[in-house]
Amino acid sequence: MVGRMKVFQSLQEFPALVGQEVAVSDWLTITQAQINQFAESTGDHQWIHVDEEKAKAGPFGAPIAHGFLTLSLLPKFYETAMTIVESRMGVNYGLNKVRFMAPVPVGSRLRARMTLLQCAAIDQSGMQMTWQVTMEREGVAKPVCVAESIVRRYP
Repeated sequence: MVGRMKVFQSLQEFPALVGQEVAVSDWLTITQAQINQFAESTGDHQWIHVDEEKAKAGPFGAPIAHGFLTLSLLPKFYETAMTIVESRMGVNYGLNKVRFMAPVPVGSRLRARMTLLQCAAIDQSGMQMTWQVTMEREGVAKPVCVAESIVRRYP
């Protein structure tokens, strides 16, 4: 399965997909501007992220994205991976587990693979879904981040 938007008609399609890779997002390029904006927003100005010259001489040979910047791309990855026609909104309900397994140097292209781990009906005819989101960097075998993301969707 390669980065093609999956279209689902309703939430009722998801219970049958538990245990499967359901969707793959588009590729997204990480820029120094994004890293700098994230540093400004969070106050995390560690040199490994924002000092381009010092970072070039550092352990990764370039500035790297903040782990939390990588994690914060979850909504964008969901948006480019799938759409649910009969769902008016989705709510981030939380995370069970997150691991930052490899660095994300500036200029990296990332995408996410979504595997549905759990799916249960909730109030207001909604569905709570637990996804294993594996974020990969183009050309590198080891994932950069693996997260269990819990999302609530409502018709």
